[in-house]
Amino acid sequence: MLVSQILQTKGDAVFTAKPHETVEAASALLLARRVGAMVVLDGEEKVIGILSERDIVRAVAEGGVEALKRPISEFMSAEVVFADPTESIDSLLARMTDRRIRHLPVCRSARLVGIVSIGDLVKAKIAEAEAEAAHLKQYIAAG
Repeated sequence: MLVSQILQTKGDAVFTAKPHETVEAASALLLARRVGAMVVLDGEEKVIGILSERDIVRAVAEGGVEALKRPISEFMSAEVVFADPTESIDSLLARMTDRRIRHLPVCRSARLVGIVSIGDLVKAKIAEAEAEAAHLKQYIAAG
């Protein structure tokens, strides 16, 4: 299964933020939208970072409650790892495990077209395995 197939199912909505927004505002948006990360875009809509719950915890641990008033650009992960819509689930699972990350923005021709989480990939992998098992059961039953 390819990333593009996951995006067809889950949709291509990506929650984004600007680098000058505060950690507090970003935290409230993550909570309200029930997501674990948001992509940070510059004024030209170019991806310049990703802010995850892990980044926010690190910010508060390092800077105390005052960190919530600081811009997310100070705490976002600026080294963004991307996915391509034509990549397989297996290759992304390996990359995410190696890099210890849980979210990958998906870009086509340098344009943001979606985001996938480790949960999205695991869900798709389970569905794929269940479909294969059902097919094998049907094949065996048909004799």
